[in-house]
Amino acid sequence: MSFCIQCGKNLSYNEIGAYKKFVNRGSQSFLCKKCLAEKLDISIKDIDEKIEQFKRQGCTLFV
Repeated sequence: MSFCIQCGKNLSYNEIGAYKKFVNRGSQSFLCKKCLAEKLDISIKDIDEKIEQFKRQGCTLFV
């Protein structure tokens, strides 16, 4: 089980995948969507839309 390194939230598979996709594919520590959105200065909705796009493309980082 993984937790957000900033706020401690329990992370979903897709949150881990988003961090790997947007920040560092080889990372072993991650941010939740809220903290990632703040770090990247984008909205959570933007992250969700990109996750859906990557899922449609067959990216295995997302379920």
